[in-house]
Amino acid sequence: MSEQKSGTPQRPPENRAALIGLAVIVLLVAGGLFLVHVLNAASQMQDCVMSGRTNCAPVDTSTLGK
Repeated sequence: MSEQKSGTPQRPPENRAALIGLAVIVLLVAGGLFLVHVLNAASQMQDCVMSGRTNCAPVDTSTLGK
């Protein structure tokens, strides 16, 4: 059996690597969702243009009425 020194308190194992891994996974998921959103918007724009329409660009209404 391994002997423990009675004077030194036991420290819990460091979870730094696990937290870094979790942060990387969260960033990858968030980046993936953003990329899916951007690609979906581009796909909708291309579908509109390919169908022959000329009014495909979204209208910016934030400057209207000021």
